[in-house]
Amino acid sequence: MKFIKYLIVGTLFGIVMSKSEAISWYRIQEMFRFQSFHMYGIIGVAVFSSAIIVALIKKFNVHDMAGNPILFFPKNKSTVRYLLGGILFGLGWALSGTCPGPMVVNIGYGFMSFGVIFIFALFGTFLYGVVKDKLPH
Repeated sequence: MKFIKYLIVGTLFGIVMSKSEAISWYRIQEMFRFQSFHMYGIIGVAVFSSAIIVALIKKFNVHDMAGNPILFFPKNKSTVRYLLGGILFGLGWALSGTCPGPMVVNIGYGFMSFGVIFIFALFGTFLYGVVKDKLPH
């Protein structure tokens, strides 16, 4: 019962992702080929909604479920690292046809080929943990 809230939120996330067709490999390829605005619209709505939510969290000093304040730390203004990280993420997204959220939803839908992508995503996360102290943060 302790984790039921996470199961509910994950289920709702999966429903939204599938109904918006954000898990579709074809929609993602259309986006990267600049053939359709569909995915850009979804991403734009997500960015706009997130900006509003972050502004509200900051304005009303919202706390998390444990009562701790939600803090936003200032970002380092190093443009190069954001460009390299974005390019690397985008290449992975374009080559695999998915990003982390839709990847898990596709596995839930029974597309087990995404399990291979999931394993490599875990490996990439592990690899980052190994080399992160050597990277310029």
